[in-house]
Amino acid sequence: MAEIHELSAVGLRDALSSGKLSAREAAEHFLARIEARNPGLGAFITVTAEQARVDAARADALYARSQDSRSPGELPLLHGMPVAFKDLTDVAGVVTTHGSAALDHKPAPVDGALAAVLKRAGVVSLGKTQVPEFGLTAYSENLIAPPSRNPHALSRSSGGSSGGSAAAVAAGLVPFAPGSDGGGSIRIPAAACGLVGLKPGRGLVPAGESTGDPARLVVAGPLARSAEDAALMLDALVSAPESAEPAQEAAATDPGTSGHKAVPDGGGRYLAALSRPPRQLRIGVSLDSPWQAIFPFTPDAEAMDALDAGVRLLEAAGHFTAEAAVRYDNRYPDAFTTAWTAGVGNARIAPQREALLTPLTRTFRRRAQQRSVSKLNEALGFLRQFERDTIAQYAHWDLVLMPALAQTPRPVGWFTGSSHGDGYWPASEWAGDADGDYRKQCEYAPWSSMVNVCGLPAISIPVHWTGGSPGAGLPMGIQLVGPMGSEALLLQVAAQIGY
Repeated sequence: MAEIHELSAVGLRDALSSGKLSAREAAEHFLARIEARNPGLGAFITVTAEQARVDAARADALYARSQDSRSPGELPLLHGMPVAFKDLTDVAGVVTTHGSAALDHKPAPVDGALAAVLKRAGVVSLGKTQVPEFGLTAYSENLIAPPSRNPHALSRSSGGSSGGSAAAVAAGLVPFAPGSDGGGSIRIPAAACGLVGLKPGRGLVPAGESTGDPARLVVAGPLARSAEDAALMLDALVSAPESAEPAQEAAATDPGTSGHKAVPDGGGRYLAALSRPPRQLRIGVSLDSPWQAIFPFTPDAEAMDALDAGVRLLEAAGHFTAEAAVRYDNRYPDAFTTAWTAGVGNARIAPQREALLTPLTRTFRRRAQQRSVSKLNEALGFLRQFERDTIAQYAHWDLVLMPALAQTPRPVGWFTGSSHGDGYWPASEWAGDADGDYRKQCEYAPWSSMVNVCGLPAISIPVHWTGGSPGAGLPMGIQLVGPMGSEALLLQVAAQIGY
């Protein structure tokens, strides 16, 4: 039998549900890997080993009861599966740091929506993973813990804001993990770490946590090593009773599933959908970005290599690709930034602790507090119109294809201009150029945030490695964006081309 961490998430789920492996054995195996590898990786901020052992023992007791012929029971979909939650997500009894030294770090009294859904699905939480302060950035570095590093090159960032979770999955510290995505926070670290990362459409799953989200940008979704594993987690996310109503509201006919709804009716439909190939698709290929007017950029050769690889794979699978010219309103950058940073302006931070914020957070918090309500409302109104205009243009195609990132995974400390290289030092020693930091992020991931504004599903797929073969060099990915309700189709396409 393969090492436990070498099993796919689906394979591990099968071993746990069949009794070939106990939840305690799985938890202990992954806790040992975390203990051995996390000091150099920085994926976890908090490890909850004792609680994980208690929860795993409870899962094993549930399995034993389910085997009792006198009163057999049904196991939950993710029975005994180890996971970790990014440290923006409340888990009862565990501190939520939000990646900030400026907050009091107190244990959460109750589970947040995402943790509650997955606990009902049977998971065992091993701890909390590294995030940027308040989830604001495309890199997972802050002032409270070592930075999250890329398992494929420890000098490189694992991306953000779900960077710690992505690093944990890529390094085999957990089989898969939930992330949340408000501007690329699942897809960016998935691309950086060579994973499949799915951002579901707005309203399909319980909302990801943030400090405020007036534009409804944030949604939770899976980070996994394959489309199959991502589908398993998505089935769990949408099958819980509390999430059923918003899921039904977001349902749409999925063109890849012969007219079936994209929302499961009790769990398992996304995973089952992978047994069917998608129909032949018309896929538009675009390098256009709503950021390019204010931040002109040229994609790295490696990004174009990934795009070319994606086109070849999709065409070999029988799909039609052609250039798609997309026009974006040049007012987008200001409006998005206004909406994206509104929440941090309202965060409850004592005045005497403002100095403990990172330079980027402090700068954008001050600007948000100085901005009028009418300015925010104007930005939100524009983004709603932007959403309608962009969706109308995408509708000419079944899917829209672009690189996942414009550059290779960046060195740790690169965005902040730090020479320290470890990202974990007093605030006074961080570079203070917040606008330069923000520009670098927009140039690094110029095709991410507009998908959140539009509320559309999108998937990042690791189709290329700079060293020429999987595991060699650095991973580079493509992003596919689909219409509302196309989560199953996106997963089908990823599986069809080998991921």
